[in-house]
Amino acid sequence: MGIVLAIVAVLVLLVLAGTVVVVRRRGRTVRGPVVREAEKARPAPREPELKAPGVPPPALRVPVREGLGTRIRGLFSGATPTEEQWRTLEDVLVRADVGPHAASAIVQRVRERYRTDDDLAQLLTDEIAEVLAGEHELNLRPGELSVVMVVGVNGSGKTTTIGKLSSRLAGAGSKVSLANSDTFRAAAAEQLGIWAQRTGAHLVSQSRGADPGSVAFDAVQAAGARGSDVLIVDTAGRLHTRTPLMDELGKVKRVLEKAHGRAPAEVLLVLDATTGQNGIQQARVFTEAVDVTGVVLTKLDGTARGGIVVAVRDELGVPVKLVGTGEGVDDLQPFDPYAFAAALVA
Repeated sequence: MGIVLAIVAVLVLLVLAGTVVVVRRRGRTVRGPVVREAEKARPAPREPELKAPGVPPPALRVPVREGLGTRIRGLFSGATPTEEQWRTLEDVLVRADVGPHAASAIVQRVRERYRTDDDLAQLLTDEIAEVLAGEHELNLRPGELSVVMVVGVNGSGKTTTIGKLSSRLAGAGSKVSLANSDTFRAAAAEQLGIWAQRTGAHLVSQSRGADPGSVAFDAVQAAGARGSDVLIVDTAGRLHTRTPLMDELGKVKRVLEKAHGRAPAEVLLVLDATTGQNGIQQARVFTEAVDVTGVVLTKLDGTARGGIVVAVRDELGVPVKLVGTGEGVDDLQPFDPYAFAAALVA
């Protein structure tokens, strides 16, 4: 009995000391240290992720306020540019939403002009401004009613742009009427009504769900009767990929032509500056549906790149007419190609 107790005591001491024991498990012998069940369940610590030396982090999308000029000057400082540097410059422009085709063409022209002591940012500014050059004034007809049809997707700032434009025209002495042909959105009439009160404009609106073409027709008649100089027509802005919306916009434009006896003086596409490359698709679809005559670039508040308008101008030939730079009623300005290019590259 004493011998048995002695053997048990030895085994207990061995287990506590963590030495090797022999365990029978499912008919096979497993040799190893004794480990607590809690320690078995504990996950092994992860090794820290190491980056190869000299490998930079992924490139960030740089907003306008940080400027492309700093990156460009650093890229081309003091040496003859290499093929890789020219390709990097093109990539910088693409990341600023200028578009692959426009970026390639701009870099090619800059490359042809560039000399070692030239200011590359200045050359780039000149070339971007050249792409954006053209007729940027609103095509309004003095002495008669001018109809301006405004289109764009929801959230682009369309109704706010109409209010700001109304204020700008009224401040210049024009008598303005507004038409709510966005009869699908519940808040559209209310928002446009607020802007009409603020700017002294006359509002033509019907009940929610009314035929947008009927509103447009009545608005032309009412604006003519009141002697208005400008009629601005708001339209629905559901997703641009929905064909019925494009059909509806085409119908509104045809009604305006019939009621007024001529095509609208302007068909303005409101484009959010933060949209990115989706903006070119929006511009293409709206242009095909209603022959867009100009772009209003909104939300250009210093954090947005806005380079998408370069792609729109390059690929579709549609000029920018106005830019929205903030939330204030006066934050809608005529478009200046050189000033815009300088801000993009600054």
